[in-house]
Amino acid sequence: MLTKEKVRELVNHMPDTFSIDDLVEKVILLQKIEQAKQQIKNGEFYEWDDVKKEMDSWFK
Repeated sequence: MLTKEKVRELVNHMPDTFSIDDLVEKVILLQKIEQAKQQIKNGEFYEWDDVKKEMDSWFK
């Protein structure tokens, strides 16, 4: 989950002028990164070997 502090930090690193589209895009990216970090902490991910085996099965 995002925090006010993380969003403030994001805005502080933006140029002096920016579009709302740029800001929304960056906030969405930040939220997805935070969500992925939480999923990793929860063990909700695939090991590379499992992914590779799955992809290899696509081409047989």
